[in-house]
Amino acid sequence: MPRYRPHVAARPSWRCRVCGAAWPCSPARLALLGEYRENRTGLLIYLATLLQEADGDLANQLGHDRLRDRFLTWARPR
Repeated sequence: MPRYRPHVAARPSWRCRVCGAAWPCSPARLALLGEYRENRTGLLIYLATLLQEADGDLANQLGHDRLRDRFLTWARPR
């Protein structure tokens, strides 16, 4: 049985170390939603902190609006 490997970001590229997709990738999003199931505000604070770090690495490549969508929009309550 294969061991689970967490989908975490490789910096400064902010690509997933496991699947290579832009982080947070789908598996990372699912894991984060599960981990913060009872604390959506905490999840958004955590992601906003990472957004600030990624902004320094990727802003020239992607722009702040695209980074914000990538890091925060998916995690907002619906």
